[in-house]
Amino acid sequence: MGPFDGDNAANFWNPKVRGPVCYNPPAARSILPLTYKRTEMILAGQSKAEIIDGIKIFMKQQLPPLEPGAMSYMLSKDQYLNDGAHHNWMAHLMFYTPLMQGADWGADVPNSPVMLNPQFNGAPEPIDVFMVPAGKWSDGTADPAR
Repeated sequence: MGPFDGDNAANFWNPKVRGPVCYNPPAARSILPLTYKRTEMILAGQSKAEIIDGIKIFMKQQLPPLEPGAMSYMLSKDQYLNDGAHHNWMAHLMFYTPLMQGADWGADVPNSPVMLNPQFNGAPEPIDVFMVPAGKWSDGTADPAR
């Protein structure tokens, strides 16, 4: 589910990336199908352009609408999100919303723990992802670096 463009686009094809994520029921119904579709197209060897077109069609024809309250947990110490962060980037929660101004959630403003994830940037998925540090890993140990 890496970004197609921007600063983290190099990780789109990175085979080392592992992002263990646990979806709540609304996200499992409205975000997980998108993850499966992207993965299916990537494993079929499609180009980025073909994947983007395929996602747009999938979203119009088959994807359920984004459900209110869709969120996920990324609390595994085994995550490897990019070559720069390596393991243990940050234990965090992710909240999925339609596109909106990050400041509406207090994202990326001074003294706020909320971050707007550049994962989608609205293209091709019209989704924003807000991240909030959790402070603890799934095993209950503290994530003191954050």
